[in-house]
Amino acid sequence: MANAEITYGPRLVGSSTGSLRAALLVRPNEVIEKLPPLIGEPAPIYRRAVEQHGILCKTLAYYGVDVTVIDAIQDEPLAAAANDLAVCFENGALLMRPSWLSRRAEVERLEAEFARLDIPLCGAIAAPGILDGSDVLLAGSTAFIGVSRRSNALGRAAFAECAREHGYDCVEVKLDSRAPSLRSVASAVSKDTIVVATERVDEAAFSGLRLVRLERGEELGAGVFALGDGRVIASMRYRTSLNQIRRAGIAVESIDLYDFGKVGIVPADLILALKRA
Repeated sequence: MANAEITYGPRLVGSSTGSLRAALLVRPNEVIEKLPPLIGEPAPIYRRAVEQHGILCKTLAYYGVDVTVIDAIQDEPLAAAANDLAVCFENGALLMRPSWLSRRAEVERLEAEFARLDIPLCGAIAAPGILDGSDVLLAGSTAFIGVSRRSNALGRAAFAECAREHGYDCVEVKLDSRAPSLRSVASAVSKDTIVVATERVDEAAFSGLRLVRLERGEELGAGVFALGDGRVIASMRYRTSLNQIRRAGIAVESIDLYDFGKVGIVPADLILALKRA
């Protein structure tokens, strides 16, 4: 189970879609080229992924975000997916226990980085619990938890216990087996609005919220990342989805993240929110 004791320190995520103030990202490494691409996609190219990641970091900085970038652990192809490693609440960060065994060393390294950044911890998912941070979506006062092969009941229960201590109601969301993660097919873009790929997720879980439903074939267009309430950063390849999101009144900053998208990594995977207003 997670240790839900709260250590008070710097205010972290005060609102799930509040203005992003600080974020942590992990540079991709050469072995990203070893990841199997999605059906119909070519293999990712490391050099281009590095360039795209650099533009993402500069875009965040342009919007006033304090960006911390750390190097990837050698030989970990998914290392750039920083959001899998932790979830930040208002008064502390909860360390995840990723479903990929090889990624658990990244969590230990992140704990040391949090100490350097003065990011307090509120606990960690303990063995044998399993949960990836990309299967957690905070929206308003609700923590949505994806139910998939990337987690188990112990991991989800441990997260829910800690989230409730921080004032969140918890709702489990069933995912289609083709969904890479909850955050790749559903994202909070404002206080009351969720962008969702309805064919990949049980949308009934989001009852009471305004839904922007994306068209078939653009499911990963839902993996946007909120820069603030009503403003997101998105991959430019999902043009139909971007138009739908804009028509819903959401401002979109779109950039090229194609070499991540080839392997199902979306903007929401790449950015770990540390502080929000």
